[in-house]
Amino acid sequence: MTATQTAVDLNQGSNLALVDAALRARADKVIPGGMYGHLNARILPAGYPQFFARADGCRLWDVDGREYLDFMCSWGPIIAGHKHPVIDEAARKQAEQGDCMNGPTARLVELSERLVGMLPHADWAMFQKNGSDATTAALMIARAGTGKRKILLAKGAYHGAVPWCTPSVAGVTAEDRAHLIYFKFNDIESLEAAAREAGDDLAAVLVSAFRHDLGVPQELPHPDFARAARALCDRQGAALVIDEVRAGMRLSLQGSWEPLGVRPDICAWSKAIANGHSLAAVTGNDAFRKAAQQIYITGSFWMGGVAMAAAIATLDVLENSGAIQHFEKMGQRLRDGLQRQADKHGVKISQTGPVQLPLVLFEDDADYSRGARFTAEALKHGVYLHHRHNMFLSLAHTAQDIDHALQVTDHAFAMVADVAAH
Repeated sequence: MTATQTAVDLNQGSNLALVDAALRARADKVIPGGMYGHLNARILPAGYPQFFARADGCRLWDVDGREYLDFMCSWGPIIAGHKHPVIDEAARKQAEQGDCMNGPTARLVELSERLVGMLPHADWAMFQKNGSDATTAALMIARAGTGKRKILLAKGAYHGAVPWCTPSVAGVTAEDRAHLIYFKFNDIESLEAAAREAGDDLAAVLVSAFRHDLGVPQELPHPDFARAARALCDRQGAALVIDEVRAGMRLSLQGSWEPLGVRPDICAWSKAIANGHSLAAVTGNDAFRKAAQQIYITGSFWMGGVAMAAAIATLDVLENSGAIQHFEKMGQRLRDGLQRQADKHGVKISQTGPVQLPLVLFEDDADYSRGARFTAEALKHGVYLHHRHNMFLSLAHTAQDIDHALQVTDHAFAMVADVAAH
């Protein structure tokens, strides 16, 4: 299907998005702001839908029936594709037996065994429901295990949406962040300076698998920086904690820093580990086993068997499909195609970070208006991109899907170039 054909399909009758508009109006009356958090369509360019009806593979349909080739994968959780038959069947079978009960199912033990078997750093695992749960639990364990308070964080990094780390300061007190000290990602001198400020009260260095701050070029960790972080924690008796929530299972199935030869003490996981089923995890080594046992964290739904069954199946699928190689191949195909098109149309872009989590930023675009124009144009032709957040690839994305997306982005680049010329 060509970009022109897709555009025609999208503009037949449902282009007014009447159902989406009606749902937004209803939501405005009963939900503060109509929507909240990172899924709020109001933070996206005009024309993006808020409400969706269904998904399959790497495609989405909004409530007005418009189809999109999906490059956000539900902001990361969908790693094998929407409605993956093997994963959904595992979840369905567990649901027939029960989900939220008076205690966990055997899936708890089985999934823990799988993670410990997969991840070289891990001797144990604990489960939660959201990434914020996992990062918070990881820091509690680090503090319990070290008896110390200070946490080093990369300035601008995103680690969740609870008081100690949420990007907004509304409802947050200074006390919530009293023991946080910031450093610059990939800057060893900055990291060492932050450690000196912490003194003998350093509990942990918490760092993302790679730098994925919103709207800025991404950075893969430099091996020297990773080794310096490990050495610093060893020297000062602190925990090295990797936030794998966004990158986990897309860069390496053994942990994102394993290829660098650096193993953390504790990792926080969520998003992709259960292919869209709500689940998070903390994994760690034996040095922090006692601390993990001492802290008290829990949740009414944390031990649900359905998400754990889905996670076991997800890990099976990833291990048996050459997942990392597929993500890299499709990501490179997309990156190379986008660069050729940008060069052809005389549009300057930057593409940074790992290819399997694409980020496209336009040069001289401080207000992201060019990026917004580009993604809005692509959306009109059925390709769902983001103008300043990294995107995601799944096992469902094929070479044909990438090539179809590139047909659309070629048109979108032409539109951006035409506006710039005038």
